[in-house]
Amino acid sequence: MKTFKFIYFLLAVSFLMVSCGKDEILDSVEPESAKPEESISTRAGLKAIGSGVMMQAFYWDVPAGGTWWNVVKGKVSSWSNAGVDAIWLPPVSKAQNGTFSMGYDPFDYYDFGQYNQMGSTETRFGSKTELESLISRAHNNGLSVIADIVINHNSGGDLEWNEFAGKNTYTKFNPMSNKFNRTKYDFHPNESYNSDSGIFGGFPDLSHKKAYVQDWLWKRSNSVAKYYKNTMGFDGWRFDYVKGFEPWVVREWKNAVGGFSVGEYWDGNVNTLDWWTSEAQVSAFDFACYYKMRDAFVGNNLNALSGDMLWKRNASRAVTFVANHDTDEIYTNKLLAYAYILTHEGYPALFYRDYEDWLDKNKLNNLIWIHNNLAGGNTSNLWTDNDEYIARRNGGGGKNGLIVYINNSNSWKERWIQTNWSSRRIKDYTGNSSWEPITQGGKWVKIQAPPKGYTVWSLK
Repeated sequence: MKTFKFIYFLLAVSFLMVSCGKDEILDSVEPESAKPEESISTRAGLKAIGSGVMMQAFYWDVPAGGTWWNVVKGKVSSWSNAGVDAIWLPPVSKAQNGTFSMGYDPFDYYDFGQYNQMGSTETRFGSKTELESLISRAHNNGLSVIADIVINHNSGGDLEWNEFAGKNTYTKFNPMSNKFNRTKYDFHPNESYNSDSGIFGGFPDLSHKKAYVQDWLWKRSNSVAKYYKNTMGFDGWRFDYVKGFEPWVVREWKNAVGGFSVGEYWDGNVNTLDWWTSEAQVSAFDFACYYKMRDAFVGNNLNALSGDMLWKRNASRAVTFVANHDTDEIYTNKLLAYAYILTHEGYPALFYRDYEDWLDKNKLNNLIWIHNNLAGGNTSNLWTDNDEYIARRNGGGGKNGLIVYINNSNSWKERWIQTNWSSRRIKDYTGNSSWEPITQGGKWVKIQAPPKGYTVWSLK
């Protein structure tokens, strides 16, 4: 969830919402289980989620004016060709601030840019017709489309007397879609429930234990979940701010409609992430990995990569990332961080601006190819110190495995390491080294990596 950067109007009052040691085996798993648990697509003709990488197809404050859906539509073919298997879109429904909003202040869950309300017909990103065209183009290119679901809080309701709060509250919602109308009885506090896990930004907080709220969110035949999947064509879900409600909410949504699901539980504590994914029975963004990479690549100490991460606990429920629309703290050595997540277990996500604007797209495409074609099996840590990190993917699922060598020093480095291949020629698939050594009978070989760079070795 992004800290809000738009003007939030409440009647006539407006205010700004700002808004590892050598030879360590890292949580061995069977090669088949390293993909996301929801890896089999439910829609014919799409790539299995987990066969490639996810693209976060937006950033904070993308250009307004209703053009974004068409921008993304123009890129899905090249993304698919590069090895992307799913795109994650921002919240698609009409929010209180209309064309000014990034969608995280939802008002009408069924207005995708077709109703004139909240100051506009289109959303910031475009019209319903343009959204449908984008989804169709994505599907035609084999890509799943992941919806950003904001169900902790709502915004834009009218004022009503609220005896449960003892004051007037903005909890009367009469959207033009005439679907999921809401009143004070659907938010906290109400006649039955005072609160849940947490509120956000002072917005009305949905009460998920209320039967009416459950019906409209995921149970009814035209619930938000079923309408988004069956009518709009979404294939999966990114749940915003899941700290604000209990994990059973996500679990019940997923059980009702299926599809790949990942929660934004913003916490670097791997125990907490492991608990939440177990309770919700879906994936989570691996913030533990993110913060360890920040310490490693910004703090210039690769020993941080020896720390615990969600992908080391349960790779099938870890979505790894280097940056997103909320946080972009790995501002140095970012390509090394991508070399890390694209060679390791978990389901990697790419950030739009990194791929399209800021980093070398050819190098990222090379790493995507390596991930999709070589990075199979569990992980063995071969070497970690302040400046060097070497790990082996042991192969499986039709992939030979690889050795990744990350060098954060200012000079070339070389090391003898043990592979899984005896008397075989290997090469660096990044092109950063021209060596093509033959492994010894005992599977040992010397490899190298350039300064502030990386190499990825596998069978030639």
